Amino acid sequence: MKSKLFIAVQSAALFSDSKTFADAIPNKPFSEIEEHWKKESHLPEFDLGKFVHSHFILPEQKEVKASDAVQRDMLQYISSMWTHLLRKPDAISGNSLIELPRPYIVPGGRFQEIYYWDTYFTALGLCEDGHYQLVLDMFSNFQYLIENNGCIPNGNRDYYRGRTQPPILALLLELLLNHKDKLPRLNESDFLESAVASLEQEYQYWMRGSAHLSHDNNKQIRCLLMSDGTVLNRYFDDHEGPRPESWREDSELASELPEPRRADFFKDVRAACESGWDFSSRWLAEPHNLSSIRTTDIVPVDLNCLLWKLETSLAHYHEVLSNPERAAQLKQAAQQRANAIQHWCWHQESGFYMDVIFSKETTSEIYSLAGVLPLVMGLASAQQAQQVSEKLASDFLKPGGLVTTLTETEQQWDSPNGWAPLQWFAVCGLENYGYQGLAMQVMERWLDNVKACLKTHGCMLEKYNVVTPGLIAGGGEYQVQTGFGWSNGVSRAFYKKLMLE
Repeated sequence: MKSKLFIAVQSAALFSDSKTFADAIPNKPFSEIEEHWKKESHLPEFDLGKFVHSHFILPEQKEVKASDAVQRDMLQYISSMWTHLLRKPDAISGNSLIELPRPYIVPGGRFQEIYYWDTYFTALGLCEDGHYQLVLDMFSNFQYLIENNGCIPNGNRDYYRGRTQPPILALLLELLLNHKDKLPRLNESDFLESAVASLEQEYQYWMRGSAHLSHDNNKQIRCLLMSDGTVLNRYFDDHEGPRPESWREDSELASELPEPRRADFFKDVRAACESGWDFSSRWLAEPHNLSSIRTTDIVPVDLNCLLWKLETSLAHYHEVLSNPERAAQLKQAAQQRANAIQHWCWHQESGFYMDVIFSKETTSEIYSLAGVLPLVMGLASAQQAQQVSEKLASDFLKPGGLVTTLTETEQQWDSPNGWAPLQWFAVCGLENYGYQGLAMQVMERWLDNVKACLKTHGCMLEKYNVVTPGLIAGGGEYQVQTGFGWSNGVSRAFYKKLMLE
């Protein structure tokens, strides 16, 4: 439970964004400030706003806009932004930031901490611009976090400790190993052994409790036992109650629900944040009603594909490290998961991969770009890949790139918005099966959209309206953010793929 002062400040709506106070730095120990508040708050002249401003350093959101010359050259803009988004180890105490031992890149805007799955897509661009050591530093930071927290948190904030994000550590390791010749001081043998230990920790985190599953005891874990005896995973959060960074918003929406539903509502909201898709009709029983969120009842196709990648990567690395027994175990687990993804997530009638509603064991009705992950991992047959590509071309492809879902709602991970990580996954999946022409269309339309917005707004954006290019993207809990780590990284990587540099 958060302190009474924290709840009072968040409930008073002193800031338009609840994350502002969650990230504030107290100028003395928080317990002392709270004691002052308890003594002063009952006085008639007490002003909570003045009290907060006198006792806390509030985070600044500096919007960095490029010069006119840089705006005309996206590659120059991206290159210049790495310095602005770079953060170095900082020993400021008493705030919510978890100190990291190595430098890292933040997304930008309100997001002034490292984010787990963002980092992989950001790293794609960092590698193209030659910042290999920085990518290695961020991998090392993740190792530090998983060793000290049991998982890589959503971000390096105390309030994120109860949840992680889509498990991309194996992808990040693969990216580093592909560029190992650019890291001459890297001892590959020692590094791989250390990295595999971290991947194992991540895997154990996701599979915790899987050996003792039943349909009645899955309330507090990320594993689900399907009716055919296979185990698949879902998003979750180990913590309870409103999110500290969105305390007011969560509390207000929960107050409209019946009391027995509120605890589950908080859990489902937090689980959606672990997915990175906060929020989307993927998680909603009623697409236009956030209070109908049911994330923990959804078996996500993308998550399970990423966990398959983790299992197969670990199996390979254990073979390299001469651990054949563990390699065999992981190969078997990966094969079981691959079979389960095909059985549960492939929807024959629509020719697309879908999420599964666990309680009903039926496929979701929401078409989303999560359905491209089986192509990214090579799990689809040639016929399935053809059907998915046809769906992407006919329904998802818009003038400015691929739309996130085919459902238009008020949520930011729905139509009309497109997001850099999903463009990347879709392009990789299409390329894997030989659909180079469609992949090129996606990249070209995305880059044209991003370049037009850069020229208009003077910065890269967190997300883009792909239905009406140039129109600022909306939806979600906050205004579109600028910077922006993964948009920079993916766009830079697309330039390389299209050989435009």
